Amino acid sequence: MTLPAHVTVKEVGPRDGLQNDASFVETEDKVAWIEQMIDAGAAYIECTSFVHPKWVPALKDHQELMQMFKRRPGVTYAALVPNMKGLEGALRSGVDEVSVFMSASETHNQKNINKTIAETHPVLEEVIREAKAAGCSVRAYISTAFACPYEGTMAPETVLKAVDPLLEAGINELSIGDTIGAAAPLEVDTALKQWVQHVPKEQIAMHFHDTRGTALANVYAALQQGVTTFDAAGAGLGGCPYAPGAGGNLATEDLLYFLHRQGIETGMDEAAYLEAAEFILPRTTNAAPGKVLLASRGEKEAKL
Repeated sequence: MTLPAHVTVKEVGPRDGLQNDASFVETEDKVAWIEQMIDAGAAYIECTSFVHPKWVPALKDHQELMQMFKRRPGVTYAALVPNMKGLEGALRSGVDEVSVFMSASETHNQKNINKTIAETHPVLEEVIREAKAAGCSVRAYISTAFACPYEGTMAPETVLKAVDPLLEAGINELSIGDTIGAAAPLEVDTALKQWVQHVPKEQIAMHFHDTRGTALANVYAALQQGVTTFDAAGAGLGGCPYAPGAGGNLATEDLLYFLHRQGIETGMDEAAYLEAAEFILPRTTNAAPGKVLLASRGEKEAKL
């Protein structure tokens, strides 16, 4: 099958990568990292989360962070919001896009959001409606789309049941997450064949974690189904506090290496991205950077 000529990579590291980190990365360092990734060609940055600091202390500086940027044309500055209070803060900060989130799994949704799926939908529908009225685009994350640490394998139709009300509410994009990194290419292929009959593939982004080393294989399976938008996190940062054993996100550097060597353009600079990863890693507790970064370190040592 012919692969796409261009792929959009959405950088979620500053939010999804740092939200579960045991250390608090200083606001100035977060801004510097984000600026480095933009210099490297990132045109979409999910900067932070407007969740109460009690729940995500690593991102307690969300308002201050968003005020420190010198906004650049052509770059989308996005933030995650859980409810209307979070949306109010995000709108005051001037975000371009709002992200809402929920799980396909009832158990994970209750642990992550402290609500049932039925209770979550009205909250998110109000956020979607008000965000769009304020001129923001809205993307929705659906977590545990392939497997849940509590309920096991998730059926593709279960995901659609959770997604339907969000589509009806008018989301612009749906990011489908393999939260615990359990999916393999055949599962991705099978699920996407169902999902693209219900959701236009142009509205789908895939969000893979690399817990079991299958993230890039899953990207390839999604590419073959016509998906052209993928989430990734610089330096492979990330994990989920309510998904025991979940590994980090697919590293942006690994994704770029893979895509570029398939002849797929991204508009992003691998070497500059590696430098940005080297900048942020020492400021976190992350012990497992992406594979391309590890290989780059080895090549540098070999040349000494």
